[in-house]
Amino acid sequence: MGVPPAYVPGHGLLRGRTALVTAAAGAGIGGATARRFLEEGARVLLSDAHRRRLAESRAVLADEFGADAVAAQPCDVTDEEQVRALFARVAEEHGGPDVVVNNAGLGGTAALVDMADEQWGRVLDTTLNGTFRCTRAALRSFRDSGRGGVIVNNASVLGWRAQTGQAHYAAAKAGVMALTRCAALEAAAYGVRVNAVAPSLAMHPHLAKATSAELLAELVEREAFGRYAEPWEVANVIVFLAGDYSSYMTGEIVPVSSRRA
Repeated sequence: MGVPPAYVPGHGLLRGRTALVTAAAGAGIGGATARRFLEEGARVLLSDAHRRRLAESRAVLADEFGADAVAAQPCDVTDEEQVRALFARVAEEHGGPDVVVNNAGLGGTAALVDMADEQWGRVLDTTLNGTFRCTRAALRSFRDSGRGGVIVNNASVLGWRAQTGQAHYAAAKAGVMALTRCAALEAAAYGVRVNAVAPSLAMHPHLAKATSAELLAELVEREAFGRYAEPWEVANVIVFLAGDYSSYMTGEIVPVSSRRA
């Protein structure tokens, strides 16, 4: 199995900015993104539906980066009232966010022929509808503040590529891609950029629990580097899209992938 490169230190690329990251508790892409943003000088509001893990993540990061640099608020992105409350807090404390990362999503494996409406609906409501709710709230905030901003959505290469057992997740992620492109056109009027990352295989605890060892081995074999991505490698690309080096990019879906087929 290939060896990941050395961890890249921060360079202050987001200094002075306020970022909101959904599904940011734990060791996945959201948690890695929150840490990278803090390393790049941002203030971060962590959000997650899992209250205990959220509190634990906030405590760890606050101990390392300072209590003033990181806050936390529980939010289930399938609940519009909770989404509104999340953005109201950012507006009250910081005048609104500068960066919003829509990372919340739900997966699972089920053959389409056996898939229940409830399975389909849960994945779509969290992954696609949740991204819609937070994107809408972010655009309203950016419009009202008049200071521009950035939205970065978390899509997946499965929005382009087929995989058995993933019809609900792939449909949701393809929807996130389409939402990103359409939102970008509307957001340009407010000086807002909207882009997305599309990882192929980033390892995190939930994926390890929800995917068989055989399938993981098969997926790793398809990657050119012979390994999965570390969550911080995806977070690095999110930092790029959130910062000024991507100032002319909007409506783009950026693969974070070494997949060969």
